[in-house]
Amino acid sequence: MDRRIYGIETEYGLTCTVDGKRRLSPDEIARYMFRGIVARGRSSNIFLANGSRLYLDVGNHPEYATAECDTLTDLIAQDRAGEQIVQSLADEARARLAEEGIDGAIYLFKNNLDSVGASYGCHENYLVSRATDLDSLTQALLPFFVTRQLVCGAGHLVTAPDGTARYVLSQRADVMWEGASSATTRSRPMINTRDEPHADADLYRRLHVIVGDSNVCETTTLVKVGATDLVLRALEAGATPPDLAVANPSAAIRAAGRDLDGAAPIALDRGGHVLAREIQRAYFEIAAAHLAAEGPARPLDERVLDLWGRALDGLEAADMSGVAGEIDWVIKHRLLMRYAERNGLDLADPRLAQLELNYHDIDDRRSLAARLREKGALARVVDDEQIAQARTTAPTTTRAHLRGSFVREAQRHQRDHTVDWSHLRLNDQAAHTVLCKDPFAAQDPRVDRLLASMAQGGVAGEAPFI
Repeated sequence: MDRRIYGIETEYGLTCTVDGKRRLSPDEIARYMFRGIVARGRSSNIFLANGSRLYLDVGNHPEYATAECDTLTDLIAQDRAGEQIVQSLADEARARLAEEGIDGAIYLFKNNLDSVGASYGCHENYLVSRATDLDSLTQALLPFFVTRQLVCGAGHLVTAPDGTARYVLSQRADVMWEGASSATTRSRPMINTRDEPHADADLYRRLHVIVGDSNVCETTTLVKVGATDLVLRALEAGATPPDLAVANPSAAIRAAGRDLDGAAPIALDRGGHVLAREIQRAYFEIAAAHLAAEGPARPLDERVLDLWGRALDGLEAADMSGVAGEIDWVIKHRLLMRYAERNGLDLADPRLAQLELNYHDIDDRRSLAARLREKGALARVVDDEQIAQARTTAPTTTRAHLRGSFVREAQRHQRDHTVDWSHLRLNDQAAHTVLCKDPFAAQDPRVDRLLASMAQGGVAGEAPFI
């Protein structure tokens, strides 16, 4: 595809302590967080003026889905804006607790596992042509996704039943049970095949990837989504996928996640074994060859390929210092190992688990990641101004611009409205509804007319509430 729509959905871990002890359940805290939203919009599932979706997911996880983006810069700015938006709900909830005489501390984590091992996700979405054979594409991509954690895993300390601990590449690898299916929680596949394009179904389908970790470092998100896009573009252009179908995807992804050098032997469907890093290198070569032949088509293509390549070089040399501030699992591993060595700690020491969790805390007032950014030790893709802009403004080159403009005007004029990914509706007697099936269309005269009609019967009010 000449252009592609990307999106990221992030579920956040949530807990609350009172006097240092966990006192309120996630369900209770979630209600405090979403109380203002429900009061204003009669729902805990809303779309915002920046085009994104904010809602309370199953299990009382706040979830933020970015608006449709057609550049990686917009996507990363939207993703980071989501952290701040969700944190603002926690700040509101803390103020409400204080009004009731409860001095509670609310913690939101951009990670994928809680203290009892329950997993919550970070899902990626890539628009592909309806003409694409999804079964063939899935089979071509599975070896890539099995080993992609080598360059974009978030890292995790795992404690075994015997009390010993080890560091692994990914928080999601151990909870993946099959390669592809239409399920999401019952069997948790790497690729969800449910056909929900949120676009013209005659033209498009959505590749819904649920195998990835939630990333803290912007450049890790960049290589996660950017490398996937490069592989997709090569395959769409006719590149032959490597003959590396794995014999058992769930076993393979677990094995790959346990070797920090990418040297885990992965059993292939055709027999024999190949190293996890060799699988990832094969996809890198396909993407690099396509980019060399076609030339960079999108901003950041070369930066993605460079970081991907340097990460693979580091794995092969058993020296990841070349990406020490760019890949989450590398950053966190160095922090934990240095802290353990400096303080003479075993990896199973709870202080290390606390340090790891602090890396994923999205509250900049206490977040370890925020301090690393301030010191320049965490690489950036977007700046603070771009993130602030993404909090209130949708990308201007996709359908999100239409949705964001509609939501903003409906809120400003206090007009009752209903929104989803494709529909804009004024809940008036005429029930004005516009169906927006083209995710690339940032202009639409029907929406212009709908916006112009807003003031009729409305009352000018405040700016959008988030």
